[in-house]
Amino acid sequence: MIRRATTLIQADHWADDEVLSTVTLAYEDRHRRRIKMEDDDGSAFLLDLAEAKQLEEGDALLLEEGGVIAVRAADEDVLDIRCETTAETARIAWHIGNRHTPVQVLADGGLRIIYDHVLQHMVEGLGASTTHKSAPFSPEQGAYVGAEKSHGHGHDH
Repeated sequence: MIRRATTLIQADHWADDEVLSTVTLAYEDRHRRRIKMEDDDGSAFLLDLAEAKQLEEGDALLLEEGGVIAVRAADEDVLDIRCETTAETARIAWHIGNRHTPVQVLADGGLRIIYDHVLQHMVEGLGASTTHKSAPFSPEQGAYVGAEKSHGHGHDH
């Protein structure tokens, strides 16, 4: 019988000793509701959530029979963007957002997008420096998703 994951547990709300396996997914593969998947060891499981959720690095999927599968963000082809000042960073972020491109704000204030040579040329033309690399990508989710989580209007139990 296939294992079935029915609950998403947000990062820091589960214990390491509960982990039975991990699943490593690219950004585009982390917005899911119901799909047959394989963990990193090649064992099948059914993701069967009540509604579509964004699976983030550090989250876990609770299995019906107990234990969890830890979610990992896969390394992807990304572009890190750096600016001299916060005002320049805000300006670059506006231009990226104006193109409806998902963006991750890095801990040091830099920006990360999925690699796109056209956007690289644009931001460099606006004065930013860029680094093309392979790294996990976890963009901002949007204001309404964040507001729902922080104000307790979600329906996770």
